Amino acid sequence: MGRKKKKQKREVDELLLDAIFSIEHEWKQIKSIVNQSIEPTFDGKSTEKIAQSKYLFLLREAKHRKISAVRYSK
Repeated sequence: MGRKKKKQKREVDELLLDAIFSIEHEWKQIKSIVNQSIEPTFDGKSTEKIAQSKYLFLLREAKHRKISAVRYSK
């Protein structure tokens, strides 16, 4: 690979990691709200499942790309 492709791959990998951390935070917030609710609504539960699905999808993509958060620590 050329330098430009390596740089582009690194940038995309960093964006993927940022998205993973962001979605993880969002999912955990929603999960906390749903768990604290006396009667969680269907919309709340479905929003939680959507956020969880996004998070797991991004984790699978990171695994497929063989990237690690440790490698890209800032």
